[in-house]
Amino acid sequence: MQVKEMPWLQSYPTYVNPNLDYPAKTLGQMFDETVEKMPDTLAIIFEGREITYKEFGDQVNRFATALADMGIVKGERVGLMGPNCPQWETAFFALLKLGAIVVQTNPMYVEREIAYQMNDAGATSIIVFEPLYPRVKNIIQNTSLKNVIGFNFLAPVKSTPDLQSFDELIAKYEPNPPQVLIDHEEDIAVLQYTGGTTGVSKGVMLTHKNLVCNTIQSISWSLDLKYGEERILTILPVFHVYGMTNCVNYAVATAATQILLPRFELNHFMETINKYRPTLFPGAPTVYMAINSHPRISEYKESLAAIKVCNSGSAPLPLEVAQKFAKLTDGEGNLVEGYGLSEASPVTHSNPLDRPNRAGSIGIPFPDTDSKIVDLETGEKELPAGEIGELCIRGPQVMKGYWGKPEATAETLRDGWLHTGDIAKKDEDGYFYIIDRKKDMIIAGGYNVYPRDIEEVLYEHPKVKEVVVAGVPDKYRGETPKAYIVLKPDVEATAEEFVDFCRSRMAAYKVPRLVEFRSELPRTIVGKVLRRQLVEEEKAKMQAAAASQD
Repeated sequence: MQVKEMPWLQSYPTYVNPNLDYPAKTLGQMFDETVEKMPDTLAIIFEGREITYKEFGDQVNRFATALADMGIVKGERVGLMGPNCPQWETAFFALLKLGAIVVQTNPMYVEREIAYQMNDAGATSIIVFEPLYPRVKNIIQNTSLKNVIGFNFLAPVKSTPDLQSFDELIAKYEPNPPQVLIDHEEDIAVLQYTGGTTGVSKGVMLTHKNLVCNTIQSISWSLDLKYGEERILTILPVFHVYGMTNCVNYAVATAATQILLPRFELNHFMETINKYRPTLFPGAPTVYMAINSHPRISEYKESLAAIKVCNSGSAPLPLEVAQKFAKLTDGEGNLVEGYGLSEASPVTHSNPLDRPNRAGSIGIPFPDTDSKIVDLETGEKELPAGEIGELCIRGPQVMKGYWGKPEATAETLRDGWLHTGDIAKKDEDGYFYIIDRKKDMIIAGGYNVYPRDIEEVLYEHPKVKEVVVAGVPDKYRGETPKAYIVLKPDVEATAEEFVDFCRSRMAAYKVPRLVEFRSELPRTIVGKVLRRQLVEEEKAKMQAAAASQD
C-alpha cells in the first residue's frame, strides 16, 4: 500500500499497524480459547450477578448440547430475539459452536416483522425472551418454526407444550456438545437483517471470518488495552451488529468483563458507571448527549475519567457533544466518531484515538480496509479528494452477500467493492466525510428506519391515497420520521389516527411522530416524489421559527 493510493496512511495513528494478522478461527473457537485461558476472570456483570468465563463456558456448552439433541445442525437458521442479558449471549455462542446461523431478531419487532424475517431466513427454531413469546406464538402457523425456547432474566421459565424452558434445558444437559467442523472463511455465522443499500429488508450474510476480522480490527484501534483487565459497558443492543461486534465479540476476544445492561435508564446507567468504572464504552450519540445533560454530572466525573475508549457510531456525532464529553473524561480523543454498516460487520472507519476528532469526519479506514469515492452516475469512476460521490469499501469484514438475494448482492458487491449507497467525500489527508445517509434512510436515535417500511403500512389505511415518509431534523433523535399524507377524496382524519395505526403495526422507533396532510406531493417531471424537497422545506420552517425567537 502506498500513500498516493491510500492517502489515509499518512494520517495513521502510530499505535496501529495498517496490516494485521488475523487468526484462522471461528467465533466459537475464540470463545473457547478465552474460557480456557481466563476461567476465573469475570465475563459478565448483570443486575448484580457476576459470571466468570468458566461459568459462562459451562452454560454455553450445556445449551449447545441441548440444541444439538433437539436436532439443530450446522447451517440451520435459528432466530434469537431478546434484550441484553446473559441468556442471550449464552444462546449466541451455543448456536455458533454448532455451526448454526444466528438470525438476529429485534425484540421491538411486531408480529408481521417477525414473520417476514423468519420466513425469509427459513428459520426452524427461535430462542425468545419469554415476555415476547405471545408475538411469536401468533405467527408460528405462518412460518416454518418447529422449536420455540423461552428465556427470562427476571424469573425462570417453565416449559409448556409449545414453549421449551431455557433454564430447564441448561439443567438437564451436560456440557458436552458435538464437535462441528466449521469453515471460518465460508460458513455463515450471523444473518443480520437490514434495509441494506437498496431499501428492502435483507439478511446480511456475515461469516465467522468477517466477524473475527472486524473484532480484531476494532481491538487494534484501541489505546492501552490490557488483556483480561478491561471492563466494557454494554448498553448498545447486542441484537444489533454494532453491539454484537464491539461489545460481545470484543469482550470475548480480550477476556474483558462486560457490564451488561438490558435497557438505558439514565440514573441507573450513571450509578452503574459509578459502581463498576468501565474502561471501554461504545455507544450512540444520544447516550453521550444524555450523559452530558445529566443534572448532577459533576458527581460522576471521577468515575467517567476511568473510561479510556469511547467509540460513537450508528449516527453522526455532533462536535460539541464530543468536546463536552472529553472534558468529563479528562482527555482529548476519548470519544471518537466512526462509521460502519451491517454489510461490513460493521466498522470500516474511525477517527484515531490519539488526537481530537476531525470536525464532521467519520475518520480514516480501519486496517486492511480500502475505501474510495466513485461517481454517482456509473459507480465506476474513482473521484479525487474533495469531490462528492458514493462511498465504497473493500476489506476482510465485508459481507458474503444477502441471503437468498443474488441480484441485490450483485448490485451492492461489485468487483470486491461494497457500494454503501452513502454519499461522501474525502480530503487530502484521507479522512472521509458522509454528506448524506443512504439516500432516503432515516437514522432516528441510532436506529435505521426505512421510509418504505412505514409507507407500506400507511398504504394499508383505508383513508390514504398517497404517502411519503421522510426523515426531518430532531434535536434529540437526530432525525425522526415524518409522514406526508394525501387523503382520499371526501374523507377526514387526524394525525393521531395515523400515529396509532402505525404504533400497532411496527416497532416503536419506526412510528412517525409527525404527520402532515397535503393536497399533493412534490414530484419530478417523470413522477418521482421529491422526498429531499420535503426535508428542505422542514429545515426552512425550523430555521424560520428559530429566527423569530431570537
